[in-house]
Amino acid sequence: MDFNLPAELTAYLTELDQFIEAEIKPLEDQDDNIRFFDHRREYARTDFEKDGLPRPEWEALLSEAKRRADKAGHFRFGLPTEYGGKNGSNLAMAVIREHLARKGLGLHNDLQNEHSIVANFPQILMLRDFAREDQQHLATDALEGRFRATFGLTEAAHGSDATHMDTRAVSETRDGVDGWLINGEKMWITGMHTATHMMCFARTSGDDGDARGITCLLVPADDPGITIEEYMWTFNMPTDHPRLTLKDIWVPESALFGPLDGGLALAQHFVHENRIRQAASSTGAALYCIDESVDYARARKPFGKPLAINQAIQFPLVELASEAEMLRLLIFKTAWEMDQMAKPDVAIHLSDKVSMCNYRANRLCCNAADQAMQTHGGLGYSRHKPFEHIYRHHRRYRITEGAEEIQMRKVAGHLFGFMGPNKR
Repeated sequence: MDFNLPAELTAYLTELDQFIEAEIKPLEDQDDNIRFFDHRREYARTDFEKDGLPRPEWEALLSEAKRRADKAGHFRFGLPTEYGGKNGSNLAMAVIREHLARKGLGLHNDLQNEHSIVANFPQILMLRDFAREDQQHLATDALEGRFRATFGLTEAAHGSDATHMDTRAVSETRDGVDGWLINGEKMWITGMHTATHMMCFARTSGDDGDARGITCLLVPADDPGITIEEYMWTFNMPTDHPRLTLKDIWVPESALFGPLDGGLALAQHFVHENRIRQAASSTGAALYCIDESVDYARARKPFGKPLAINQAIQFPLVELASEAEMLRLLIFKTAWEMDQMAKPDVAIHLSDKVSMCNYRANRLCCNAADQAMQTHGGLGYSRHKPFEHIYRHHRRYRITEGAEEIQMRKVAGHLFGFMGPNKR
């Protein structure tokens, strides 16, 4: 077995590092842009007087970084060549995401806004694979910023269980045009403040609990029937995650996106790719925390001796470093295996491995950030160091994208034969 990363991939990491030094770091440092990464100045990113939304200046800076990355050919790396990408594999994306996160927080990679100079783009592939012929332009529109769609799946009363959603869409014809009348509520609809549309999931047939009978409809974000009830203030700010209601919204049949009654296929379309890349990012952030702690323990000399000579400092970091090394190998192996099979086969044969990677990596990152605070003492607890910010961000990954309990249940399902290739 060859555990060496492909030479072209390691060369590309060097190319990314050079681009960051030449283009992104100077942008981060100019015009006091560094204020956005000084977590003592939380107000730089967050407009506390406007529902805690991201400040326009912060989002403009992220957009400029993405524009430069796109011009240099990095931003769309993971996309097919038909969309200007480089057909980046799952292995390559996992390695890149870990590499960028291990460099620490910065304009090159700050996942609080899911921002990175190498983007993820689950929505583009969703549009490619599910859009009708008259909707195919939406993928290009999305890449050029004309189509910005939120993902309207989650509801306040049901959380992770989409099959019991209360939002309903019923057939209704207006002025001779067939369409759908939508009523309901949604929660955690990220990006609604800048969206042009919402991919609204609603039950169109069947009973509560049925996987079939849920449909995705494209709803204009400025429809007067949408009311933003509140933006949810979170552990990590700024926030762009509102709770909203939908009242008597009518959309034509042309708003149907994906198969009628088969909308959950859209929600599951990119889940494994998202989870393995998220796991890689969390592992990279954990390794950053470990590296910083080791360096600090070697340099800090209370009572005239380095902290690093104390086993109470060594052993917790040894445990974290050991788990990180095992995890990164499992992540890279699983990502490589994903590249060897079709997407439906990944769901059958690798879903449990992806879940292992995801929930363990997210937990590892939180533990590593916490230990980094402990190792650094009062300084680690302060906002002069990034550990509290890393913890606040990555703590949400233990809930979003499938809570770790759901991931563990997936692993148990494969382990005990309730699902997967060995289903009994």
